[in-house]
Amino acid sequence: MHIGNNYTLKEVIFWTRRDIFALFLISAIPTTLYILLGWRWLSIPWLPVALLGTAVAFVVGFKNNASYDRLWEARKLWGGIVNVSRTWTVMVLDYVTNKHAAKALSAADLRELHRELVYRHLAWLTALRYQLREYRKWESVNKKHNLEYRNKWFKVEEHNTDVGEALRPYLRAEEHASVMTKTNKAAQILALQSAHLRRLLENGYIEDFRHMELENRIAELYNLQGGCERIKNFPYPRQYATLNLWFVKAFIILIPLGMLQEFDRFGIQFVW
Repeated sequence: MHIGNNYTLKEVIFWTRRDIFALFLISAIPTTLYILLGWRWLSIPWLPVALLGTAVAFVVGFKNNASYDRLWEARKLWGGIVNVSRTWTVMVLDYVTNKHAAKALSAADLRELHRELVYRHLAWLTALRYQLREYRKWESVNKKHNLEYRNKWFKVEEHNTDVGEALRPYLRAEEHASVMTKTNKAAQILALQSAHLRRLLENGYIEDFRHMELENRIAELYNLQGGCERIKNFPYPRQYATLNLWFVKAFIILIPLGMLQEFDRFGIQFVW
């Protein structure tokens, strides 16, 4: 297991500075009122706060597990795309030949055929990453605290380049025109790939068994794309996320109130 390097204290403080300031106010205001104005009624028993904290720990733990499961699924999908992409290229180079062709292609034409099949796959990869970069209303990428880092530290190509221009180098003009009329461009490119394989089979540039193997790779790509779309289009259920959020907020507000009486037992100076 790779644990890598940890974030530095400076980085953590910088990223969480707004939260630190908000938490400071939440704890400082009731403490000030309790000591300076004598509002002893602000303190609450520690037991209900501890019970709520236990519930929050379980709820947040479940959410973290669910979030990590989604992350790990995404990592497996990415790894699957990498592996199938490598397999596709090797199969195209080895399976698409003149061996059973009624009309043999020249070496240059055969290389161009290989290039077309591989470039169309690159077009699928490009279309898929553009689709996965599309904004969804539940995402936080356009929130102020995220834009601050995105604008300063990294550039998202899909947000600054048109998908049509990105696909143009990989597709023929008629294919590009056809794909750009479709909503799910990645799926349309796979359909074009499958239709091209059928034509190659009819002309003898691939045999039945090899055609089936290449079609199986396309089926795998459809499954991988579907997995990516599942993660993209189905967020962590809002009802669970909302309950988690309010449990945590309630705990954050109540914990300073519960600590007032506990620390007051040691002397008023310990409340600060």
